[in-house]
Amino acid sequence: MKTPTARLSDILLTALAPMLWGTTYFVATELLPPNHPLLVASLRSLPIGLLLIAWLRQLPQGVWWWRILLLGSLNIGLFQALLFVAAYRLPGGVAATAGSIQPLLVVWFSWIILHEKPSKRSIVAAIAGLIGVGLLVLGPMARLDSVGIAAAIAGAATMGLGTVLGKQWKRPASLLVFTAWQLAVGGLVLLPIALIVEKPITLLSTTNLLGFVYLGVVGTGLAYTLWFRGIDKLKASAVSSLGLMSPVVATLIGFVFLHQTLTPIQLLGMAIVLISVLIGQQTR
Repeated sequence: MKTPTARLSDILLTALAPMLWGTTYFVATELLPPNHPLLVASLRSLPIGLLLIAWLRQLPQGVWWWRILLLGSLNIGLFQALLFVAAYRLPGGVAATAGSIQPLLVVWFSWIILHEKPSKRSIVAAIAGLIGVGLLVLGPMARLDSVGIAAAIAGAATMGLGTVLGKQWKRPASLLVFTAWQLAVGGLVLLPIALIVEKPITLLSTTNLLGFVYLGVVGTGLAYTLWFRGIDKLKASAVSSLGLMSPVVATLIGFVFLHQTLTPIQLLGMAIVLISVLIGQQTR
């Protein structure tokens, strides 16, 4: 049985992953080349994944080849591709709100795959989180697009399924090795799509390089390591609810660094999200 201090440490370390992902919008818009979202998504994971594999010198064995292909595609490759489709076709608020259905999907996947019957608290936390994110980021003039909404929900489903399968299968190697495999596979899956859809990046400034280094090392390598560690240590539904910290951090960064305003409705939504995250960690 874990002590309360150890469990709190697991929760805080896992929460750091979506908080780091919440910085992605600022880094992408302020530091990285414009109009290359899929290529940026591939380059944020592929180089760091390959470097880690070269350093650790360990490859999957047996059944883990296809499992890593599936997990890397779900958690990184397909998720990132669908995320950027949603981002291009929807305002950020609509995309974030549609994506925040992930905790509900994880509760459902956990019930089917892990045979974890959902508690009332986990369901209430997931629904409250969805409402809170909607209040936080969804403006009255939000434009709806059926393809964009479908992509956002499908993206939430792919990462939600990847979270639950990672919990079900139990990693066969160290946390760093397991993360490196998925980063490399996810980047490789995404790279040919990016090269077909987008033009290559022809010029990189020092600012662009700094942005890629931060996004690759901190926003991807470190963040996914903490996320997969959390999947090991916590219930899948608890981990997924922590993902709602990402739009909260993105909103706060926009307020502090981009001089965006915060309305009373947004503050209410932020409070509801934080309460739903807290409830999500108390489920049994």
